[in-house]
Amino acid sequence: MPTLILVRHGRSTANTAGLLAGRTPGVALDEHGLAQAAALPGRLAALPLSAVVSSPLQRCQETVQPLAEARPGLALHTDERISECDYGDWSGRKLAELGDEPLMTTVQQHPSAAAFPGGESMRGMQARAVEAVREWNTRIESEHGADALYAMCSHGDIIKSVVADALGMHLDLFQRIAVGPCSLTVIRYTALRPFLLRLGETGELDSLAPPEPSPEEAEEEAARDASAQATGQDKSRDQGSNATVGGGA
Repeated sequence: MPTLILVRHGRSTANTAGLLAGRTPGVALDEHGLAQAAALPGRLAALPLSAVVSSPLQRCQETVQPLAEARPGLALHTDERISECDYGDWSGRKLAELGDEPLMTTVQQHPSAAAFPGGESMRGMQARAVEAVREWNTRIESEHGADALYAMCSHGDIIKSVVADALGMHLDLFQRIAVGPCSLTVIRYTALRPFLLRLGETGELDSLAPPEPSPEEAEEEAARDASAQATGQDKSRDQGSNATVGGGA
């Protein structure tokens, strides 16, 4: 199955103002966020991305724009299911004042029980985001192969909830995960389990690029393909399942 690169949008005007943006219209990247977005194509330059999927919100669209411009022909999709959590009546309010709301304790300590007035529950947020990831995994593999890499630009709580699902963590523990603006989180999905390869990465990703097979390896792979087609066997691989004891190098 494919490798997913989760991109949190760059720093926004709401981030710097201390606001809970939610789905409030018109929240854009600030000057630093625009610089982060401009640097994104270079950070991903070594990776053969098959597609980019983005939240429809402006700050995510602005984050992926330089990447799309740097790679003409790269498929760019929008998916409502990876939009920010619908915080309802909390949207647009200052985080400092929300800290006094009784619900905030639930959000921090027992998020699986949290539902925002006039908005959605955190359980519902995670369910739709994970469903989107799983469906995109299937689509990307079908169109580009099991070794494909693709990027998905979304929001902090969305990314944290997807990571929690990949790690088999209960949603009540997801507040222990941190992903900063324009950070990159990488999950490799396999037939047996997902593997978290990077979390909140702000440095290099070149080592994630799949190695070019040698002529001998390419010939062996072609032979395995022919054999699998002839016998009807499932050729899917569980990359990383033979993990070195202790985590390896």
